[in-house]
Amino acid sequence: MYKVFVNEKKLTISKYPGDIEKKLRFEGFATLEIAVDLLENTSCPELNIYGDEIEEIWEDFTHMFKVIEAAGGIVHNSKGEILFIRRLGKWDLAKGKIEKGESLEQAALREIEEETGLKELILEEFLNTTFHIYTERNGDRILKTTYWFSVEYVGDKAPVPQTEEGISEVCWKNEEEIKNTVWGNTFQNIKLIINQYWSLS
Repeated sequence: MYKVFVNEKKLTISKYPGDIEKKLRFEGFATLEIAVDLLENTSCPELNIYGDEIEEIWEDFTHMFKVIEAAGGIVHNSKGEILFIRRLGKWDLAKGKIEKGESLEQAALREIEEETGLKELILEEFLNTTFHIYTERNGDRILKTTYWFSVEYVGDKAPVPQTEEGISEVCWKNEEEIKNTVWGNTFQNIKLIINQYWSLS
């Protein structure tokens, strides 16, 4: 199963129809175009495309977009707090594009270090991949694929925001603070990956 966010609305690609109101059986490329159009241009809140060959559907879907790959991490400390960045008014997790020749792990650690200023990082395990779609100023339609890792911070320095990347704040938050302050002002992908992290911890 694949979950992709289109304008913060969930598109699920699965083998069987899900228990949601709007679902389309995969009948070829046009089904994918219709689904994305509905999520981008109507009030449809979520949509499910289903068919027997999920990987073939996914391959067709990725061909609709320019794919950009990124890596990032859920950084936690000894108190069980999670490190958040605030970028352009939204709470987010440290992440960024994978550079040529980098492994996913190297990219995740580099981006965390650059965006938060923290260096004493221990990469733990791969968590999952998230997907979202957006349109660049030049009209290119992007499918951003982000690979997430669990990362432990073992130092004692205060984080420093990378202001030239539009980051205004970096801070640690416990579960209660996340639910009270982050949840109302973040992205669906971030909620998805944090909930998964919590379910594993």
